[in-house]
Amino acid sequence: MRYTRFLGQAFALLVAHLGGVWSQEVTMTLEECVKLGLERSKMLHSSVLRAESAEARAREVSAGLYPSLKLIAGYTKLSEVPEFRIPLPGATVAFPVILDTYSTRLSLQQPLFTGWKLQGAVNQAEHNAEATKIEVERDRAELIYAIKQAYWNLHRAKEVWRVMEENLAALATHLEDANNLLTQGLLTTNDVLRVRVQHSQAELMKADAENQVEMARLALNSLIGLSLDTRVVLASQLTPTTGEYPDLKELLDRALAGRSELRSAELRIRAAEAGLTSAKGGWFPQVLLIGGYTYARPNPRVFPAKDEFKDTWDIGVTFQFDVWNNLTSLHQVTAARAQVEQSKDARENLRDAITLDVTQSYLNYQQVQRRIALAELNLNQAAESYRITSEKFKLGLSPNADLLDAEVALLQAKLQLTHAHVDHELAHARLKKAIGELP
Repeated sequence: MRYTRFLGQAFALLVAHLGGVWSQEVTMTLEECVKLGLERSKMLHSSVLRAESAEARAREVSAGLYPSLKLIAGYTKLSEVPEFRIPLPGATVAFPVILDTYSTRLSLQQPLFTGWKLQGAVNQAEHNAEATKIEVERDRAELIYAIKQAYWNLHRAKEVWRVMEENLAALATHLEDANNLLTQGLLTTNDVLRVRVQHSQAELMKADAENQVEMARLALNSLIGLSLDTRVVLASQLTPTTGEYPDLKELLDRALAGRSELRSAELRIRAAEAGLTSAKGGWFPQVLLIGGYTYARPNPRVFPAKDEFKDTWDIGVTFQFDVWNNLTSLHQVTAARAQVEQSKDARENLRDAITLDVTQSYLNYQQVQRRIALAELNLNQAAESYRITSEKFKLGLSPNADLLDAEVALLQAKLQLTHAHVDHELAHARLKKAIGELP
């Protein structure tokens, strides 16, 4: 036990030494931590980039609705061949051999009708892009909640450490009184040893509390993008416990109307329905307007060929229809229809999950509020019991075991109230996230 206590004290001294050498100390409120975390979060940055990528994809698909222009230019060197001649009565017509050809063509293509295949693909991409953008709000809310959890967990760890320090100080006083009573013959050696054992246990508990503070600090620093050796001094205080929420039904209505996940799910359904429309477009013909401008030497449309640049143009309408494609269109429609049903099932599952989340968060919030009132009453009773027992012990009117029990009860009551206050803050944040109102 002494070896374990020595290791705990050594670790605490090492952390304190390293903290003094390497770390910097910053005082931050909860709002400042949230702001910094939102600015530096790589996860949120990745989510924003995913939304930008989806939006760019939607613009890329929609570009297919508009005319496209292509410019093709080239040069070709031909091998020498005999000159082609046609003998005619009284004359011979010769066709020159042109070994160097230059060509330039500007072509135009504009879809006129695609069986709604192209428009469906555009709608699908746009709905998916909007859904991805809304999902950034979900990721943002998750990050804010995670930062609040880390912030108040650090507060919890520091409060537990403070309570442990108070308990250790009280036990040190108890041990001193016990030694005095032993000297006066009013206490046995075994009683003093019991106090020493409890004092040693309190030292270990304090060392463990210091470790918990360090772990909570590292978790918060990692979330908000601070260097791990930075020591954050918490400036925000716990909010009062008098907040009340409407009944559960109203909260459920607010959640189903305000949760970004549901809005995203609705857009995913619309995207899947647009994908089904696009797939059905394979059953219809496609009509394209095409045209072009050619500037070449020699121009193949000019007869006879001349070794000089000539320009020509053309315009027309193309009709395309897949008479048989091995049921590819049918399979695409079947897959798209299944995707629509899957999206609808996902929305219903999400509604059920949100209902469960709100219900659990609401009940937990109500329970934590009751826990605070009970913990405050328990602490008052434990503090009064400790005061009376301590005075009696000093006068030799109360046994050592009663005072040890009173000290343990007081410690437990303080820890219970500390946990209840922090759990209330976290339950409040979770409830706001559950109903879609976490900023």
